[in-house]
Amino acid sequence: MDVITIKFVLFLSMSILLQAGSLFSQDAKPGLFSMHGDIGDVRKAGAVEYDARDKTYLVTGAGENMWFNNDAFHFVWKQASGDVSLAADIRWIGDGVNPHRKACLLIRQSLDSDSAYVDAAVHGDGLTSIQYRQTAGGLTREIQSNVKAPHRVRIEKEGDYVFMSVAGENEPLQPAGGCFKITFKEPFFIGLGVCSHEIDVLEKAVFSNVEITSGKKKTEGEPVPESTLETISIASLDRRVIYHTRDHIEAPNWSRDGKDLIFNGGGLIYKIPVTGGKPELIDTGFAKRCNNDHGLSPDGKQLVISDQTRDESKSIIYILPAAGGTPKQVTPLGPSYWHGWSPDGKTLAYCAQRGGEYDIYTIPVEGGEETRLTTAPGLDDGPDYSYDGEYIYFNSVRTGAMQIWRMKTDGSEQTQLTSDEFHDWFPHPSPDGKWIVFVSYEKDVQGHPANKDVMLRMMPAAGGNIQILAKLFGGQGTINVPSWSPDSTNLAFVSYRLVKP
Repeated sequence: MDVITIKFVLFLSMSILLQAGSLFSQDAKPGLFSMHGDIGDVRKAGAVEYDARDKTYLVTGAGENMWFNNDAFHFVWKQASGDVSLAADIRWIGDGVNPHRKACLLIRQSLDSDSAYVDAAVHGDGLTSIQYRQTAGGLTREIQSNVKAPHRVRIEKEGDYVFMSVAGENEPLQPAGGCFKITFKEPFFIGLGVCSHEIDVLEKAVFSNVEITSGKKKTEGEPVPESTLETISIASLDRRVIYHTRDHIEAPNWSRDGKDLIFNGGGLIYKIPVTGGKPELIDTGFAKRCNNDHGLSPDGKQLVISDQTRDESKSIIYILPAAGGTPKQVTPLGPSYWHGWSPDGKTLAYCAQRGGEYDIYTIPVEGGEETRLTTAPGLDDGPDYSYDGEYIYFNSVRTGAMQIWRMKTDGSEQTQLTSDEFHDWFPHPSPDGKWIVFVSYEKDVQGHPANKDVMLRMMPAAGGNIQILAKLFGGQGTINVPSWSPDSTNLAFVSYRLVKP
């Protein structure tokens, strides 16, 4: 081999290791990991110091950010496949320059700066979130935890879902809530990362008690769902965890002043501040078998519930004071499931079974005679009023697949708005009249069962281009009832995770 060929081979070998403008190093293999190096455009080279005695990793990194469609940080990694989890205690060194500096546990598709990825990030100011870019070159989204500055963090990949857990010092790891769906091709990269959030600054973080676990967990018993009450910004698609519980909760409503969320669980109704905290029980009197069809009057003074206490096979609609009190029966017959309250406060819209058929009905709030609005064979469900009271949106299976429809409030002009390969349920118009949000199932799913892969999707109120807001594990209980914030900027929903005891 001549000198020119040798030089070319050396150059080619170096090029393989050279990515995103940085030379990756495998000198002094860092503990559980194989290599390390800078990702993206960094002006100051990062580093890692592995203490074999204490089994700690001191990671130094620069970089302007890990956000939008590009990342810049120092990465310590190994390749992995299948189900995998990575956990570590994380501690910042010093006060830092930028409160948004990030110490992360990462899963990345590649070492490119715009790679698809997910991380569990602890920021300099204590904000802890799971961040993700679903496709190469796409925008980064996040799910903010309601726990700040945890002592220990874990990121888990199970199939196509990713989860984060957090723990205080000397506490066991607890799920942070807010799972989402992302697909990685094998092999992918897992590891530790530090970004200073200042292009000319180096920051340091210590990762200790690092654990990597591969393969499916060996557990016994039937899986049970954990529930996460979340909000999502319509503009950024970023999500925030409000409340996570091992109990089964469903169907959030937003209070008219924007301060609280109302949900059901175990047959009862609760409210919780949008800022998080402990749920507070709302007194519903004798009604102890409330289902997930509930909501507030336009003025916020009354609460409507659908309850099966007096006849467990038939849901009946009641109203009561929003702060709690004795329910007053509205619908004379059951089963009746509430879904919409007219903007003028005078009429309720609901789904009811009469004569073996489920259709859309309306009834005065004071009770009285109900009016049937749909007569097509098959299920019509989920009625909700437009902001101006001119239309009722609903879902119908009359064409063979569950799709979104709209009609005048007298039942006329019934018009189909969606017609794709998904089954679409529970349309909810935004208070500003611009959007309709709904939940979509895969085409092979019948009905609206719990514990399925679903999407939250949104389209213009008159129909048109459909946007995916989130992919998650949910379905029944996710957004059965109106859950827009009063200013139409956010949506509340519930996601789930099946966990074996």
